[in-house]
Amino acid sequence: MDGSALKLTYADLLALPEDGKRHELIDGEHYVSASPTLRHQIVLRNLFSALHDFVRARGLGEVFFAPLDVFLSNQDVVEPDLLYVRRERLAILEERFVRGAPDLAVEVLSPSTRKTDVFVKRRAFRQFGFGEYWIVDPIAETVEVFRGGGDWREPMERLSRATGSHTLTSPLFPDLALSLDEIFE
Repeated sequence: MDGSALKLTYADLLALPEDGKRHELIDGEHYVSASPTLRHQIVLRNLFSALHDFVRARGLGEVFFAPLDVFLSNQDVVEPDLLYVRRERLAILEERFVRGAPDLAVEVLSPSTRKTDVFVKRRAFRQFGFGEYWIVDPIAETVEVFRGGGDWREPMERLSRATGSHTLTSPLFPDLALSLDEIFE
């Protein structure tokens, strides 16, 4: 996007008509994605169920799925497919949105959102201090776990890539071991 071009704000996003699509702002640029596929939703449901059960049983915080706005700045508002906020940070949950970066954002890739999720969102999530970012590919049946650190201008570090019948693990949840077979069933 040209630096001199008009950048949209959260007020502009709220003024859009309800059309069943996901509307997000990253650096004031408007991103629209169509309704997800059935496969996307099945994978998201399976991942949400497993992660929600794990978090709830341990009283670790809250897990949510889209649509739920994450307000990062007036020109940066995203809707991860799934997000997690640690118990110690639940104050960032507001009635209308999550104010600030959650501890985890998960995107389940779709053909129409792949480039945005892998490159644009990962860069934005890094800039705004997301703890972890998982990229779930329902076609390749892989999950990549990325983590931010030190300098936000550096790319997020890929901690792991689980595929096949492997188990998904994450430093954010030391006792978690999710079977990819269950996620991609």
